Amino acid sequence: MKMYILIRDDVPLGLAMVAAAHASLAGYLKFRDTPEVAAWLDGPFRKAVCKVDAREFERAREVEDHLVLTESALDGREVALVFKPRETWPKMFGYLRLYRDAQVPHALRDESTTE
Repeated sequence: MKMYILIRDDVPLGLAMVAAAHASLAGYLKFRDTPEVAAWLDGPFRKAVCKVDAREFERAREVEDHLVLTESALDGREVALVFKPRETWPKMFGYLRLYRDAQVPHALRDESTTE
């Protein structure tokens, strides 16, 4: 089971971090009484946070069981989508870019990672 959180790529980093946190909680609260969330919480409860462009954001809106998040600091602009956890995802989700820093410093890498 996995929950997807999509953040628009034109949202400043600090607000993107806030949007991801809000999306995680909002998604849980919206869908908490569903069997999918119960299974997701039973573990492992994975989340994928992806950075999407405007076109990907609009395409993803067509997928059911999601919530749109806005940011008051950006005049109420839509900044994120969060989707109810599920086992299988539409093919397009497999092509989305994970939201990550360009390079993870060596000191922060998982000890089990090989170079």
